[in-house]
Amino acid sequence: MPIPIALAALRLPSPPHLSLPAIQRLQVPLRWAQWRLPLKRPSGPGPSRRPFPLPITLAAVLVLLGLPALLLSRWSRPRAEGVEQLMGAASLLQSFPATPDRPIPALWIERLGPEIARDRWRAQHKVWWQFWATQSESAPFLAFPAQSSRSGAASLPPNALRVGDLLVFAENPTARQQLLTSLRPLQRRSRGLTLRCRQRLQAGQAVFWQADALGSLLGPVAPLLERYQVGCLSFALEPRGLRWQGEAAAESSGFPSISRLPREGAGSPPKEAAAGIVSAPVLTEVSALPEQPPLPEDLLLELEGSSLDQLLQGLLARQIIRDPLASRYGLEGPRLALARQAPFRLRLHPLPEGPFQASLDLLVRVDGARSAWSTLLERVSSSLLAQGFTTDVDASLALPGAPASQLKPDRSLPSPPPADGSSATVWKRPDGASVGGWRWLQGRDGQPQLLLFLGPPSPSVLPMAMVPGQRVEHSELALRVRPAALDALGLLPEEMPSLARRASQVWINSHPDDPAASGDGISLLTGRLQLQR
Repeated sequence: MPIPIALAALRLPSPPHLSLPAIQRLQVPLRWAQWRLPLKRPSGPGPSRRPFPLPITLAAVLVLLGLPALLLSRWSRPRAEGVEQLMGAASLLQSFPATPDRPIPALWIERLGPEIARDRWRAQHKVWWQFWATQSESAPFLAFPAQSSRSGAASLPPNALRVGDLLVFAENPTARQQLLTSLRPLQRRSRGLTLRCRQRLQAGQAVFWQADALGSLLGPVAPLLERYQVGCLSFALEPRGLRWQGEAAAESSGFPSISRLPREGAGSPPKEAAAGIVSAPVLTEVSALPEQPPLPEDLLLELEGSSLDQLLQGLLARQIIRDPLASRYGLEGPRLALARQAPFRLRLHPLPEGPFQASLDLLVRVDGARSAWSTLLERVSSSLLAQGFTTDVDASLALPGAPASQLKPDRSLPSPPPADGSSATVWKRPDGASVGGWRWLQGRDGQPQLLLFLGPPSPSVLPMAMVPGQRVEHSELALRVRPAALDALGLLPEEMPSLARRASQVWINSHPDDPAASGDGISLLTGRLQLQR
């Protein structure tokens, strides 16, 4: 048979005719076709393993994702009420324990009227508060627990409002509306420093402040306390003063920034707040500050710190101060970092005569960075010479009352060299008045220490050598000050409260809550204030 005839006999039948949709349904991608192939059963005996059905898998995923979301929605962090809402809207807030046997404060009479104030004051049995809001024209507000009043919301006076579980009374309807606008009704209950301050404010006599209140209280000194912009203290009375403990942190630790309070007028809290600070005994236990010797009469202030950054942090944040230090004296980059890390002791001395009321000296522990500090002093010397100052070597500065084994002058001073080891480099104005200088010392541990002073030099200006870790072993700052003596010389800010002005001695210690935390952590504060006899 011929080959064509044989091929014709083997011709296969043609496929059936399919429409276009049917053809598209047959175009299954290869990967899906392979995925849908039946699994190969195991050759040996035993039950076969099948994947979980799709409905069971979806149900498990929904349980794992939906159950936590449901729990969070039903048991979320509770909302802030009462005192915590006021903390968010207040610049300065004070709490006082109930003392119905004491005279009625003027604030109660002003906000409630004589008759209502008398009834409410006698019926009180819980802590009450006064605070200053963030508005610039805000007078102090009065707040106490709402359950102490049987009046409903409809019967409240026009200047009152409910804030959580509190009744708040404003000076006028305008102040009431401004406070209502600044409150955050959906605010969640806070943690950390805010929580701890709220507990202090609800337990007894305490004070809570934010950055602008600190500026109003301390005036130009406030930039030196950048690390303590927000915080709280609990108070306890002593026979001749009071003591306190608390915590504080920088504003960047989670508190909102607020507007500047006025220096004077009804909205300025310092004098009014200070007047009420010792009006009632405290209910909470306040740990006593370890006993420290009082500051002698030849000293007005003494401040020791673990690093100069404790003081410079707030100042160097201002460009108007940072730029001249860099352009005139080369204090930038590594040189500035060197200065900020050095432990220090700062003292202020009264001067009985001359054009200056006081002189300032700063003792810095140099340790192994002697050459770097010498280079920095040379740069400062060149800048001072360019500004018209003249330098001199004063060999008349004997070391006052320090045995040779404790404090010795270092003979390897930076240029210009002194005549002998007991000399200091003194800088003078063109009119011959001494304005400051420095000298090198050697501490009892053999390490070099640098003494910088402002004002005319005298033997009483030179301090004892700083013993490493004597007062700042576990502290950031240790302060001893005589406020009454400073006030007599006119050296206290006008904004300082009257209670602080009348104090003969004040001790304040600050140490980190967590020593391993960064410089922006919470600082624990303890202190005492002693009034004059």
